[in-house]
Amino acid sequence: GVAPDTPYAVTDLELASRLSFFLWSSIPDDELLAVAERGELHDPAMLERQVRRLVDDPRSEALAQNFAGQWLRLRNISGALPSDVIFPNFGESLREDFVRETELFFDSIMREDRSITELLTADYTFLNERLAKHYDIAGVYGSDFRRVTLIDANRRGLLGQGSILTVTSYPDRTSPVGRGKWVLENVLGTPPPPPPPNVPELEPDPDSGKVLAMRERMEQHRANPVCASCHRIMDPLGLALENFDAVGRWRAHMPGGGVIDASGAMPDGTAFDGPADLRGLLVTTPEQFATVVTEKLLTYALGRGVEYYDAPAIRAITRAAAPDGHRFSSLILGVIKSPPFQMRRAQS
Repeated sequence: GVAPDTPYAVTDLELASRLSFFLWSSIPDDELLAVAERGELHDPAMLERQVRRLVDDPRSEALAQNFAGQWLRLRNISGALPSDVIFPNFGESLREDFVRETELFFDSIMREDRSITELLTADYTFLNERLAKHYDIAGVYGSDFRRVTLIDANRRGLLGQGSILTVTSYPDRTSPVGRGKWVLENVLGTPPPPPPPNVPELEPDPDSGKVLAMRERMEQHRANPVCASCHRIMDPLGLALENFDAVGRWRAHMPGGGVIDASGAMPDGTAFDGPADLRGLLVTTPEQFATVVTEKLLTYALGRGVEYYDAPAIRAITRAAAPDGHRFSSLILGVIKSPPFQMRRAQS
């Protein structure tokens, strides 16, 4: 009986399904169904109790796997094919280790109810012996993953993990553009426009036939005025991660022997040098990253992209989570209590 194109509240049973598929990627369990059948799920206190119960349940690991896979593009790593000539030690086992590290890391932030900024700054990760050797971290033995404290500040958070660094690279080299674009989209929430058609690839130095250092090659690319406006923003962010090669190993020199220059500046002129400096600047405005995570969570929870009319709900979720330090539970509860999650629009 609702007029076409009019929003209306979903039933308790529909809300139960939305909850369980969001947090578990599965159907509601008996307790959640019983609460919904009694008509109690729309009660704010009961809703929060059930959300916390679902998050604490081991089945919420599906959120870490599926949401992180979608947001962080972990699913793309299956299509990443690093050159076996340049990276002979890269194989299927290491590829799986990359994904598992990021899933366990994301799951720990969620279960320990940490601030979402720790996705960028946490001083720990999860490693087995094979992955620790790849990162040149000593003292980790065996095939089982365990929590490891990171001494090197450059390796902290998502920006130091092999999964992110590999999916934003080419098979034979890094991609400052790809990495810079990833930071703009997934950390700053300011994706660049699509590139213009017929943009040429980076070329070797035509005079010597020798490949230029990546920074020089990118400067050559930015000489094209059509490309310059976006690349001035993207490239410094990606070049800050240039010490990580195309499969996430740390290096001080380029293959040709030149010392890597990872310095740059934010669009406002603030200078940085390397991954640790960049990371520090990215979290100076935590509400910006919180807004990005909220948008991604809402997209995943609703199964559709966010629209202009979702903006007030996103702002409300982010503001409400700020006094709590943008803890993960605050964002999840904010998404679940929001009008887009609790309402539907009648079909016309």
